[in-house]
Amino acid sequence: MIPEEKQDGPSSSEESTGLQAAGSVCKGSETAAQAQRGRLQSRRARIHQQISKEIRMRTGAENLYRATSNSQVRETVALELSYVNSSLQLLKEELEELNCSVDAEGPAGSEGVAVPMIPLGLKETKELDWSAALTDLISQHFGEDGASFEAEIKELADLRQAMRTPSRSESGLELLAAYYNQLCLLDARFVSPARSLGLLFHWYDSLTGVPAQQRALAFEKGSVLFNIGALHTQIGARQDRSSAEGAGRAAEAFQRAAGAFRLLRDKFSHAPSPDMSPASLSALEQLMVAQAQECVFEGLSLPAPAAPHDCSAQLRLAQEAAQVASEYERAHGAMARPPVQDYVPFAWTTLVRVKAEHFGALAHYHAATALCDGSRECPPHGRGGGRRRPGAGGSRPSLPPAAEAELLALEQVFVGPPAPSEPRRPVLPQEPEERRKLGKAHLKRAILRQEEALRLHAVCRALRRVDLLQAVLGQALRRSLAKYSELDLEDDFFEATEAPDIRPSTHGRPEARAPSFSRGKAADIFHRLGPLSVFSVKNRWRLVGPVHVTRGEGGFGFTLRGDSPVLIAAVVPGGHAAAAGLREGDYIVSVDGQPCRWWKHAQVVAQLRGVGAEGVSLQVATLLPSTEPPGTGDRRPALRGLLRSQKECGWETLTPAPARASPRPLLGWSRKAQQGRPGGRLCPAPRPLAAAPPPSSCPGRQ
Repeated sequence: MIPEEKQDGPSSSEESTGLQAAGSVCKGSETAAQAQRGRLQSRRARIHQQISKEIRMRTGAENLYRATSNSQVRETVALELSYVNSSLQLLKEELEELNCSVDAEGPAGSEGVAVPMIPLGLKETKELDWSAALTDLISQHFGEDGASFEAEIKELADLRQAMRTPSRSESGLELLAAYYNQLCLLDARFVSPARSLGLLFHWYDSLTGVPAQQRALAFEKGSVLFNIGALHTQIGARQDRSSAEGAGRAAEAFQRAAGAFRLLRDKFSHAPSPDMSPASLSALEQLMVAQAQECVFEGLSLPAPAAPHDCSAQLRLAQEAAQVASEYERAHGAMARPPVQDYVPFAWTTLVRVKAEHFGALAHYHAATALCDGSRECPPHGRGGGRRRPGAGGSRPSLPPAAEAELLALEQVFVGPPAPSEPRRPVLPQEPEERRKLGKAHLKRAILRQEEALRLHAVCRALRRVDLLQAVLGQALRRSLAKYSELDLEDDFFEATEAPDIRPSTHGRPEARAPSFSRGKAADIFHRLGPLSVFSVKNRWRLVGPVHVTRGEGGFGFTLRGDSPVLIAAVVPGGHAAAAGLREGDYIVSVDGQPCRWWKHAQVVAQLRGVGAEGVSLQVATLLPSTEPPGTGDRRPALRGLLRSQKECGWETLTPAPARASPRPLLGWSRKAQQGRPGGRLCPAPRPLAAAPPPSSCPGRQ
């Protein structure tokens, strides 16, 4: 037994008092944490109630929009749907921020605070019941028990339900990509030019909130692809661009978004909703490229404060800012043209104009900084070479080769490279005083464009509520005014000439990149139906058997070729296989009751080798001509046609529905964009005839 040790210090009563105090502090911190969680739950509940209210309003407006034929009423209801759609997008973004506990704006008081980006809202859809359509199609066309595929249909329905509310993260992109891949597989298996699933796909427009519906699976695919691009924009807008890594991730996300919109514009046609029209997609693609270009500029401008007098760095920033302004001007031109201007929110168009003015002003500011503050690092224009002689035909004083190259680079910031046939004249002032005046002229243009940006910001009521944007514009204007006051002398009575434009140029031009669908690569949910090369609605077949085949002296009397499924390439006349009813061109789908649609050639051969004298039970599938109903006609199609049917299954060979004479054509997959583009296969390709093993290696061959 360890004796109790008496310690010097506080008495037991004081010790208990301290423990009680510590316990009360712990309880207090737990209470504060519970109160914080309670406030978050209350905010979530309030947002959910507002979302439910907006959805009820949208349902009522939608019913009125479909019921009325009055054009004025439809126009008013469409405007109301647009307001409801904007409110729903804002509420969902607020709910997502609460769930993720992420401060998207970052430190508002930092020097490197960035201009807000424009994220797109996701398209919304209603619930869909796949069960009846897929069960009937599997039973009628594939000859299988549709009820036995209940688990596969439920997996597809669960995937679609989860896809409706993806998280604003990489996992959300994986979820959308997985569902998109399954839609491509469904399109290849269950959709043909003459037959569709018969399901009505219902989606809401992302820009206007107006409902649209079609019975084409391509509409579902296009809407999911749009959401992939929209989710990329939200991920890019949430990045912390105060670091080079964050700016790079944001630029990558916006490039992926631009690639998604370009792919949607190139592959799909006859879009029923405004946000998926070619004009809208072109404008959105240009907007995403401009935002990616802005991220490139932000990544380059981060190390700039460490070297404010670096002439070459300031000139590079001037050209990069001019490139950003040029991209936003092109984006504004695409967004301001009808009919896109009727769909895009006015706040977006105004913000694009504000950014064009803001970055144009930054280009002139950095040019002025290079002319004035960077004179010690810039080429020695007036030193050691003397002045230009009048009447010398624009010749410049002799300079060292390095200084000559730097001067050429400096001049090309303001004008383009001269034509080979024209003599190049020096366009920049050679004296420091002249450079100061030209820098002052650039600052004047910068101030004017920044004031115009602030005026546009004040005109738009939605932008006035964005305090971060006003802080960025105000900070840039104050910096230009302070620089202008440094250059403005008391005895400076003569104004310099108009400052030249800054030539846009970039060292990292963003490009539209297609989204990565491999992140959501998954196995075909309806894998049990067999390889897509044969078992799809594009083909018609008849199941024969099981038939019993015994082994003769020379084998079973047939030759096998290909993989998944294995093909009977030839049948020996008068042999055991011919007597059992097997024919050339049949596909083996089961061996002794074991499904073998996905078996390789070697697996089927190995199974046949183990068969004894009692023989083997085979079930085969015989392809029928496409115009012939099941159960009739010749059961021996040409071998060339069979092998060609195996080759026709590919990622880029999704055949669109033919053009219909209806006033509202269905959204279709463009064939023109697929020509000359090899795609990855959705299923293993059959072995060519020349690559088959010699007949002696297979015991089942004659």
